[in-house]
Amino acid sequence: MIAKELISDQIIPLIPSDNVAQAMSMMSLFHVRHLPIVKDGIYLGVVSEEEVTSVDPDTSIRDIILDESKISVSSEDHIFDLLSRMAEHNYTLAPVVSADNQYLGAVSQEDLLTFFAGTFSFKEPGGIIVIETSHKGYVLSEIARVIELENASIIASFITSKHESSTILITLKINHQQIRDIIAALERYGYDIKATFTEESLREDLKDNYDQLMRFLDV
Repeated sequence: MIAKELISDQIIPLIPSDNVAQAMSMMSLFHVRHLPIVKDGIYLGVVSEEEVTSVDPDTSIRDIILDESKISVSSEDHIFDLLSRMAEHNYTLAPVVSADNQYLGAVSQEDLLTFFAGTFSFKEPGGIIVIETSHKGYVLSEIARVIELENASIIASFITSKHESSTILITLKINHQQIRDIIAALERYGYDIKATFTEESLREDLKDNYDQLMRFLDV
């Protein structure tokens, strides 16, 4: 999946002659904290909620000193590159431009959530296992082999790490909802299980919360 396949035509870019009041209204309408600025089809940059709320509502967008980062993504950039740029700058959308800086549209956080929610790995039922290991100790094929020995398989995996940390967290989506045997097998092979999630446990949590509410109402 690449950026141009996720472009939304719902978000209307600003032009330099628009004022701050218009920008704030559009941000509220589109549920974003950033908006692209375009003139004659050319991408100029992004204005943020912080920038527009710090000046008079009648101020023109052209008169605001914008963040110099001016992030954008190419229409051919992979979705992971798009996510990385948005996360790096804490943007609620990513402007998509052509090789000659023509504005093609934008991809918002909502567009990304909708895409991921509709993918097979998120919709498919199953359990989730979070493993903590060192960077050197991470070999996905070895983890997959242990899971496959329990007649299961990995349908999605994500890696997260903190700066200056020697460990990483591996989040695995397994195609089985009953994962106790898989957890035991991973622990036998020395893997540190930090968290697990199943639909069954979520239902139990909901029931516990419901029971607590009923007891509270009876008081």
